[in-house]
Amino acid sequence: MLPGISVKQLRRSADERGSFAEIMRADWEDLLGGDGVAQANLSVTYPSVIRAWHKHERGQVDYFIVVRGAIKVCAYDESTKELDETVCTGDNPQVVRIPGQYWHGFKVLGPEPATLVYFVNRLYDYEKPDEIRRSWNDQTIVPISINGNREDPRCNKPWNWLEPPHR
Repeated sequence: MLPGISVKQLRRSADERGSFAEIMRADWEDLLGGDGVAQANLSVTYPSVIRAWHKHERGQVDYFIVVRGAIKVCAYDESTKELDETVCTGDNPQVVRIPGQYWHGFKVLGPEPATLVYFVNRLYDYEKPDEIRRSWNDQTIVPISINGNREDPRCNKPWNWLEPPHR
């Protein structure tokens, strides 16, 4: 994984009433690495919608948790041309940490809307947002490796969110 990106599997406890999972704790040093959570957000995105690309230049870190549906989260390091992708679903809860210096975004997979809860370590500044955007189909995002694999057939060409799964 790119430096600073991490994925933490969440523990879901189930009984005859339903289930429960802790989704963020201040003592999860392996995930937070000293960050504090300043804001929590809820996002619902419709099937096949792509929310990409953006990054944060003033230190914002995002923590994504899918609570319903499925998404593919991607983070791209422009300096090394490495891309990490993680598929997240509400059925297999996990937290994905993405440092803001990476271009990142996601695409909803499957036929239902995806519900995403995400935490950030900085409050949103309405007057001067810490966000730079690119088009979802920006042709300059050309990974030379995907999840550390340089042999992936999607390498060395512009990233295509619409390409069907090849595995």
